[in-house]
Amino acid sequence: MSKSITVSYGGAPCYDILLEQDFQALTAQLQKAGLHSGKKACIVTDENLARLHLEELKRAVTPYFSRISQFIFPAGEESKHLDTVQALYQALIEGHFDRHDLLIAFGGGVVGDLTGFAAATYLRGIDFIQIPTSLLSQVDSSIGGKTGVDFSQYKNMVGAFYQPRLVYMNLSLLQTLPKEQFLCGMGEVLKHGLIRSGEYFSWLREKGAQILSLHPETLEEMIYQSCLIKRAVVERDPKEAGERALLNFGHTIGHAIEKLSNFGLFHGQCVAIGMAAACQISCEAGSLSKEERQSVLAALQQFDLPVTVEGLSADEILAVSKSDKKMNAGKVRFILLTSIGNAVINPDLTDAEILDGIRSVLHTG
Repeated sequence: MSKSITVSYGGAPCYDILLEQDFQALTAQLQKAGLHSGKKACIVTDENLARLHLEELKRAVTPYFSRISQFIFPAGEESKHLDTVQALYQALIEGHFDRHDLLIAFGGGVVGDLTGFAAATYLRGIDFIQIPTSLLSQVDSSIGGKTGVDFSQYKNMVGAFYQPRLVYMNLSLLQTLPKEQFLCGMGEVLKHGLIRSGEYFSWLREKGAQILSLHPETLEEMIYQSCLIKRAVVERDPKEAGERALLNFGHTIGHAIEKLSNFGLFHGQCVAIGMAAACQISCEAGSLSKEERQSVLAALQQFDLPVTVEGLSADEILAVSKSDKKMNAGKVRFILLTSIGNAVINPDLTDAEILDGIRSVLHTG
């Protein structure tokens, strides 16, 4: 099993996404991407991945590079900040890394975002590749060149658009992913169907049992279809000037919940709650039927994703939503559904309308 997708930037081919079941094709793909042997490479990863899979990756790439080093940091969103980036800069400087060398982001979304930002800013730009290991990073954060870190618990407030040279997925690593983290990735997968393909959304519901049992061929097809949707959006709008904002469906309220929970909930769980709230707002606005809203909630629950949160107030969530980086001229650019498979940007929601959506996901029992 193997699939590939080419992502263009500015109208020209930019990098390939490879879906593989191991690391055997990695060195050939490095060469195809123009990343010639003899460079130094630094593998950036977190403690969990280092313990489970770092040696396997090093065995695959060591013959290709003149020297392999590693930078390992504590796992979790708590490490996604400028102090970690600064420590990575220090390691690269002390390792005499120059613009001809390479960073390898090996991990989930936190690793990929942080490594990409470091690559964009170290020596004003150094090559990097993405080897995403979580479902969420494979279908979302590794594609499109958005990099960044959190600032004082405000998500991704410091960042850059910077494209990888290659995205290489070893899908077999999903078999060792904790179940809860795999399910969190399904929030982003379902989002792709909800904003762009009702047919894909229906397929996900139909194939739910195979997906939950981690059936390799089904997972490969699912990830491939999600990557195709993400590619189509980012190619048309590489720097989020318009259509790309649709990928933020569920994220405005989701990010606020994530921050207010002190990152006690996973990103995918918060996005799922945010999507449930956005569906309620869409329904109240008359653009989404009650039956479609129920179908979305059922799909989220089918994959064990939460649709409510407890211990937070609607006013708090709204206030934090207004500090989101997606604000435009003081207004929240909210993503709503007109139907399953079709999303629109609405910059004109009132606070009362947003609060109604937030209250619909607050658990009061």
